[in-house]
Amino acid sequence: MPFPSSQRARSGPRRRSLLAVAPAALALTGCTGGDSGGPAGEDSSAADRARARAARDSEGLVERYDAVIIARPGLAGRLGPLREEVVRHARAFGGGRKASPSASPSPSPSVTSSASPSPSATVPGNDKDALAGLAAAERELADRRAKALGGVPGELARLMASVAAAGAAHVYLLTEGDA
Repeated sequence: MPFPSSQRARSGPRRRSLLAVAPAALALTGCTGGDSGGPAGEDSSAADRARARAARDSEGLVERYDAVIIARPGLAGRLGPLREEVVRHARAFGGGRKASPSASPSPSPSVTSSASPSPSATVPGNDKDALAGLAAAERELADRRAKALGGVPGELARLMASVAAAGAAHVYLLTEGDA
């Protein structure tokens, strides 16, 4: 006699566990601006460029979150914590001067004038497509960071790996984490 299934079994982690793990993983990396050693000069300038690019990428992602929150205010509660995480990522890479975690995006002149107009800032007309666009941006950035790990020194590689993992968790929360 088969047992009736009362609910569909969920595979994968739950939203709360992902939100709890991502900040802890970032904290474990040490989020410092220091290097784990190695020769100075060419390697450190390459690491500085990689760190600056990672900071700019995170700042661009914050702007994208802001655009979606402004265009789709009903998603603000869901996207706010993810946006705050991305701001922390930008700060960990030495950036984050454009946005702060306490700043709540609103259609004020300060927000709209500081955001650079770009094709990525275009927000689709419905919530599902807006979330899918953010998930695609998170996925692309996480993939790019994971590919760059071999070319950066130890401490920066650990930070990039942690932030890439957090980005992958954001993708899950944006696409499948509705519970």
